[in-house]
Amino acid sequence: MKTFIDRQIGLVGNERKAMLEKIGVESVEELISQVIPAGIRLRKPLAVGEGMSEWEYAARIRALAAKNTPYRSFIGMGYYPSATPAVIMRNVFENPSWYTSYTPYQAEISQGRLEALLNFQTMTISLTGMEIGNCSLLDEATAAAEAMLMSFALRTKQQVAAGANVMFVDENIFPQTLDVLITRSEPFGIEIVTDNYATYEFTGKEFGAMVQYPAARGEVCDYTAFAEAAHAAGAKVSAVCDLMSLALLTPPAEWGADIAVGSSQRMGLPMGFGGPSAGFMTTREAYKRQMPGRIIGVSVDRLGNKALRMALQTREQHIKRERATSNICTASALMATMSGLYAAYHGPEGIKAIANHIHSAATTVTEALKELGYSPASEHYFDTIEVSAEAAVVQQAALERGINFYYPAEDKVRLSLDEMTTEEDVEQIVAIFAEAAGKRAPKKVKWVDGAPLPESLSRKSPFMTEEVFSKYHTETEMMRYIKRLEHRDISLADSMISLGSCTMKLNPAVTMMPLSLSGFTDMHPFAPLSQAEGYLEMITELEHDLAVITGFAGATLQPNSGAAGEYTGLMIIRAWHQSRGQGYRNIVLIPASAHGTNPASAAMAGMKIVTVACDSAGNIDVEDLKAKTEQYAAELCGVMITYPSTHGVFESRIREMVDLVHDAGGQVYMDGANMNAQVGLTNPGYIGADVCHLNLHKTFAMPHGGGGPGVGPVCVAQHLVPFLPSHSVVPTGGEQGITAVSSSPWGSALLLPITYGYIKMLGAEGLRTVTETAILNANYMSKALEGEYRTYYTGENGRVGHELILDLHNFKHDYGVEVGDVARRLMDYGFHAPTLSFPVHDTLMIEPTESESKAEMDRFIEALIQIKRECEAAVGEKDNVVANAPHTAREIASEEWAHPYTREEAAFPLEWVARSKFFPYVTKIDNGFGDRNLVCTCGALEE
Repeated sequence: MKTFIDRQIGLVGNERKAMLEKIGVESVEELISQVIPAGIRLRKPLAVGEGMSEWEYAARIRALAAKNTPYRSFIGMGYYPSATPAVIMRNVFENPSWYTSYTPYQAEISQGRLEALLNFQTMTISLTGMEIGNCSLLDEATAAAEAMLMSFALRTKQQVAAGANVMFVDENIFPQTLDVLITRSEPFGIEIVTDNYATYEFTGKEFGAMVQYPAARGEVCDYTAFAEAAHAAGAKVSAVCDLMSLALLTPPAEWGADIAVGSSQRMGLPMGFGGPSAGFMTTREAYKRQMPGRIIGVSVDRLGNKALRMALQTREQHIKRERATSNICTASALMATMSGLYAAYHGPEGIKAIANHIHSAATTVTEALKELGYSPASEHYFDTIEVSAEAAVVQQAALERGINFYYPAEDKVRLSLDEMTTEEDVEQIVAIFAEAAGKRAPKKVKWVDGAPLPESLSRKSPFMTEEVFSKYHTETEMMRYIKRLEHRDISLADSMISLGSCTMKLNPAVTMMPLSLSGFTDMHPFAPLSQAEGYLEMITELEHDLAVITGFAGATLQPNSGAAGEYTGLMIIRAWHQSRGQGYRNIVLIPASAHGTNPASAAMAGMKIVTVACDSAGNIDVEDLKAKTEQYAAELCGVMITYPSTHGVFESRIREMVDLVHDAGGQVYMDGANMNAQVGLTNPGYIGADVCHLNLHKTFAMPHGGGGPGVGPVCVAQHLVPFLPSHSVVPTGGEQGITAVSSSPWGSALLLPITYGYIKMLGAEGLRTVTETAILNANYMSKALEGEYRTYYTGENGRVGHELILDLHNFKHDYGVEVGDVARRLMDYGFHAPTLSFPVHDTLMIEPTESESKAEMDRFIEALIQIKRECEAAVGEKDNVVANAPHTAREIASEEWAHPYTREEAAFPLEWVARSKFFPYVTKIDNGFGDRNLVCTCGALEE
């Protein structure tokens, strides 16, 4: 009977034997012994138990979901019950064509999700009244931190010279947001001053000011005068916004905000015990080059048709490295897509009706509480009410009715109403407060309209006027719109995605299904922990298993992306040095081959980056590392090493490198991006590292979602466990834990059943087999291509790890063809291209993972060989099939065809392509045009 491992691995029958013969080895063990240095091989299996069957796991995860008790939560604090439309839940959230796609770097085969993300961008720009926005950040607190650092980067030369380093933050802000602001500010020497915005007097030392809108306690304040005062003092104003409230409230841009941030969670996303959600940022166009995150922009393709792409990429970490505006890489594209579609499904009138319902519910409760003798703290509010009351008494009465409120102090109770609030909910709330006051509740609470807001606080400008927000208000039309977008993209549901260093493996359906269980979706992250027993049991087991797999003593799940994990790991190292009185250690050594997030994360952690050279074989130059550890020994914080290297090779001198850094007083941070080549065979702890982060959306089967969400846990050695991140609302982390790195205590907790199930069903033996197969597949592809393409880097025995880099340096000179042309030509064969020109220019980096079949790999190999033949035939001919790729159905079917190659050669270059032909929606996109003529709202598009 088939087991889970048989479903996860793509090889069947005698294929493994045939591949070993092609490589020239007798067994998988012989191959592994040639790939991984013997001195770092694990001597015994991982202590994670035997693998479960799929149905055993399904029963286990349902039992854990049932242990959670999702009370009706009116806690608010940035998390609200929200109704995800079934048409979006079924056709996007539960659809592998959406959740298995990658970040849309290859725009020609990503037009569907690019349009969906443009919708999100347009929604946030429109609601906030700003001019430009990005297509998602991680969550609200990290978005606020990005706004602070953006304001810091926007200081004038005079402010920099004067040492302006104060960030004013209004005291009426969510505590978890302040927590993350504190974390991010410290490495930059930013002083956070919290005070009352209404009485604060600017000193001239402020570079930025931040307010919550509406404020944490519920007040809707007119910040116009405050913004004017801030601007007069040279400070940029950031507003942390509730998107839904902006359907009724004056947009922050209109009262003077320069930057607006927040979360789209209440725009159709489940609470999920803290995430994932989609953070957002909008701002003025003048600040576009300082804004973090990806921007979707409009451009044109080779034939002059409108096309979408990611714009202004030179701002981002993969290009600017330590000089980037932010370290953000994976964001939250899938959740942004859902929120954008939620806005399109409801339209402006529907969104306004939902906002009015929320406001009416809050007004109804407010008036009823006044009748009972309570005095709400806010005169003007949207959804949140705070009253003075004995918190313990109210809480007891609330819990007896299965209801949660927020209790900021012993004598304060706060509650937030939401989209799903019913008349019965309101009556229950009023009954609780009546009981706490020793009074009789009214038999019937009269529902009233929302209390009128002053003119200065009421929205007058229209919003979401673009066509997309008025066309798809029936389920049939929305379903078909989603399907049209879906058909414009390549995902794992279509074909192999061989992106090197991205690990685009199978996202097993059995691990994805629990994400729709109400026991997981409906949990508020700040609910009493007694209501989250299932989550906590799963989290405890998962943290243990990840620590075992990495060879460490402890783990945190709080970082909600790989880059966030990098930053967290470095901040933990920083805190450890500070605890030893060595806070002056601030130099991090980073190999020249490192991914751009490494230097960007180090810069965000306040580190100085010193680059270590690589030798001609792609390895870290050990002599250069030795020289630099000696040169900087007194100030050395640590080193960041990716293993196997970004060049796809297990470096044999890794332990020597680790010892060099430790001997100089530094710590070893291992980037876990390539853990799919380590699990069960070696691990960072056994090698000697002190910290590593993991990408659960790579090695551990979480999907990429078209650019997020991800999870970036950090695993640490025993001496660093006390510094694991804490949280200001829910106790977690180490005894000396750094302040929070994301909004919720366990990050994007809703995603954790995926990795939990992946590990539980594979068990120790399955995890090892996955790694062996990933290495086998990469070496098979390298061998199969060696007569046509040179593998750029190999280890001492001529082998690669789990990925290979193909050398195309000669293509420009020999054939007049760019490596990008080869990447686009693969689209005509139905494939997403490998990673392009990273970590070496004019190369393709391929990572087949363990999940692909031999037949699929063979098709990819055949496609690459055929493209090389096409390049050879193109010599001297600019109008050639490779340079013009990809070819759309419209072009193939057009009456005119002036190319020297045939339509069949363009669209059906090999016999098997016709079996499931994918036609790109646009052809080659003009990137320069899009950056020179930046348009980042969907108003510019015509269907």
